[in-house]
Amino acid sequence: MALSGLTFGIYPLSAAGTPFGLAVGPEDNYEKIQLVLRDLRGDSKKLFPRNYLIYTKEWEAKMLSNADGYLKAGLLGDLTIGCGDWTNHQEAGIELDNWLGFIRKVINRYGSHLASLQITNEPNLSFMEGSKPYIMQALIEGVITAKKETQKSGLPIKIGFGSVPESPAAVPHFWENISKAGGKTFIDSVDFVGHNFYVDVFEEQPLDLSDIPVSVEHTLRSLREKDLAEAGIPASVPIRITENGWPTGKNPITNIERPYEHQTKVLETVVQTIYDLRQELNISHFELFGLRDADSSKDDLFHQYGIMRDDYTPKPAYYTFKKLIQELGI
Repeated sequence: MALSGLTFGIYPLSAAGTPFGLAVGPEDNYEKIQLVLRDLRGDSKKLFPRNYLIYTKEWEAKMLSNADGYLKAGLLGDLTIGCGDWTNHQEAGIELDNWLGFIRKVINRYGSHLASLQITNEPNLSFMEGSKPYIMQALIEGVITAKKETQKSGLPIKIGFGSVPESPAAVPHFWENISKAGGKTFIDSVDFVGHNFYVDVFEEQPLDLSDIPVSVEHTLRSLREKDLAEAGIPASVPIRITENGWPTGKNPITNIERPYEHQTKVLETVVQTIYDLRQELNISHFELFGLRDADSSKDDLFHQYGIMRDDYTPKPAYYTFKKLIQELGI
């Protein structure tokens, strides 16, 4: 498939998931978000907002209320439905009919405003969704249900699922189990595979800037040539980089400072590497995490993912991202 450029997206809000819950701070300002997205997009480029709903039976009404807010603010574009409360280790098993019903409800209520719907965010990350014993069934049946519902409604929504790279924290045999449990109907329902990965963020020692392209290429080749092949997902199904970013602040484990100036260098290096690999590995999207810090007054990296501070003043990486959209985007 000939790809002319990358489709760009961005997480436009500020709350960030951590192994311990959410990193939060000042309230999001939807009016400022819209102004910023228009500035980044310019007159002729695409920039999709990427947002999340996290399903549990208890949270359903709250999540639909959140989606109503995203709709009103024009922030529905690429939507991910996560499955289960990863912080609740006593959570009972999912009621599958309710989960599938929630997916149908989202499509029926918001489908005309969606470009894509991703079922699960990080199902193979062992301390997030991957900690749930029901996640494989929820993923497979969720994708099939979403595809059937969009076809029934005549909506051109792309359907996919999420993933993270193989690592000691990844769920063992995830891709093998996809192959065993998925089947042809599932494979035929997958329009894309989302991949969340972060370079030089969680490593014990910082990477030299010159090592980052090698790390990015290794991650994406492993996904395409090993993991997706093992799962039986063909090369014609595009990869989307659904989360990637380089937070500023301080690494809470190593106590190493993460300066604004380096954020912009890493962002440009990562995006350029992905752009150069897009044809060979069939990569269609790059979606940045994220627009704004959760709380710039807190120096741990979980609160400083943004290319803007929490008051919507730009960091240097903001201007770099804007330039990349204009030069490499469609």
